[in-house]
Amino acid sequence: MGIFFVIALLLILLILIIANIKIVPQAHAYIVERLGAYNATWSVGLHVKIPFIDRIASRVNLKEHVVDFPPQPVITKDNVTMQIDTIVYYQITDPKLFTYGVERPMMAIENLTATTLRNIIGDMELDETLTSRDTVNTEMRVILDEATDPWGIKINRVELKNIMPPAEIQDAMERQMKAERERRESILRAEGEKKSAILLAEGDKESAILRAEAKKQAAIREAEGQAEAILTVQQAVAEGIKKINEAKPSEGYLAMRSLESLEKIADGKSTKLIIPSELQGLAGLAASAKEIFKTE
Repeated sequence: MGIFFVIALLLILLILIIANIKIVPQAHAYIVERLGAYNATWSVGLHVKIPFIDRIASRVNLKEHVVDFPPQPVITKDNVTMQIDTIVYYQITDPKLFTYGVERPMMAIENLTATTLRNIIGDMELDETLTSRDTVNTEMRVILDEATDPWGIKINRVELKNIMPPAEIQDAMERQMKAERERRESILRAEGEKKSAILLAEGDKESAILRAEAKKQAAIREAEGQAEAILTVQQAVAEGIKKINEAKPSEGYLAMRSLESLEKIADGKSTKLIIPSELQGLAGLAASAKEIFKTE
């Protein structure tokens, strides 16, 4: 029976040892108290606590946490009450301070966030509040991070999720935005019509310039053609005179050519011709010769 007692005692001791072996997972930390007082902070790995003496007082998650606080009523500098809800991103950097620093840390952070938000928004007007989210986020993060440092908490980021003005102000803002959109639309339409009119006028101008240029070129080419024709005729006449002079024609030939020219000039349309005196004798001579040839 003594053997069974020893075996049972050994089994109980083994169970106690196994039960007091603790494994701390990644991104976690355990706060261990010994006889009610802080003893150690266990990090990742295998640990063994003394039965009935050591106690795990807190299991702390070291990951980044995100908490979405409900909307808080705040009053702006121009006495407009609005609802603003915030999101806080925080991380526990000191498990010991987090465990012993403040009672109910999340409620403390929520209340601190609400009071800080009221202080910041209270110094701003409505329009500035709606357009200064980044400024508000930065100021809140700095203030909250400094206030929560003794609690072992680091505030990484603060975001204003929604800013909800009163319904009448929202309606006025919507009407204002609608009027602004219509104004911009009218400006864009007017600018489009202006550009279209300018383009049409420029097109008409360029078309008129091209038509005038075309007429000018046609007139120039026609004048050049006439000039070339006159020049060709004059050159031909000059060349003919030159050849006649080179051939040394008789007076009779010249008289005959003159008569032919007179005939072409008259062409049956003239009623009176003035014949130079020197050609009258030649004309009579030509008529006499013609009669002689006929009698023969």
